[in-house]
Amino acid sequence: MKIRHYSILVAVALAAVSSSALAQDSFGGQQPQQGYPAEQGMQQPGGYPQQPGNYPQQPGGYPQQPGAGGQANLDQMMQMERQDFGVQPTKQLYSGQIHGPTPASIPGGQVITTKGLVALVQGNQSPYLLFDVLGGAETLPGALPAAAASQPGNFTDQTQQQFGAFIQQRTGGRKDVPLIFYCLSTQCWMSYNAALRAINMGYTNVLWYRGGIEAWKMAGLPIQQGFGQQLQSPGQQGGYLNQPQPSPQR
Repeated sequence: MKIRHYSILVAVALAAVSSSALAQDSFGGQQPQQGYPAEQGMQQPGGYPQQPGNYPQQPGGYPQQPGAGGQANLDQMMQMERQDFGVQPTKQLYSGQIHGPTPASIPGGQVITTKGLVALVQGNQSPYLLFDVLGGAETLPGALPAAAASQPGNFTDQTQQQFGAFIQQRTGGRKDVPLIFYCLSTQCWMSYNAALRAINMGYTNVLWYRGGIEAWKMAGLPIQQGFGQQLQSPGQQGGYLNQPQPSPQR
């Protein structure tokens, strides 16, 4: 979906919602539901990007303030990012059309809007990991490539094992590290699937950035050169990226 189409969606959503009915961002509020079993028998990933040490790295390159429109714009965007399309949330990996309306919530995790994500990355108070599950030409600063984790299947398949080992290595085994997943927009299931995989591994602070990179760009926030389309299965060469971090892009 191109940006102009996404802009039309924003206009329709904002027109339907009163300015006095701004929704509260869920990040930092109610804790996500628990009860998903930890995945056992993880294998080492075959191609996720590696870097020294286990401690999560903070993304860089974020501005101190959003772009044109500022805080008021983020409040308005929150309505669009939380729009309810009437799609019921599911605990199972989604195997239908990958681009289409998504649920307004995710079982066991939290939806985070652009306003909440900006506050998180600017706060710099705790480590977190940001995962790009789209694999497109652009990415958020500091994001880790994880497009292959979007695949349907089940929570005992090879994708689960490899993705689980990758997260384990990056978090140092900490289950409470915030894990943020995004793809294109509210019309994209890829990050929903990846977030469900992390939830099923027992991670307790999984954040689904439902608005995705299109919402981020609409807020005037910076992007970087992306990783390219990498949608092969994890058993294929190149299914998980092992490339240098992208360079900043204005």
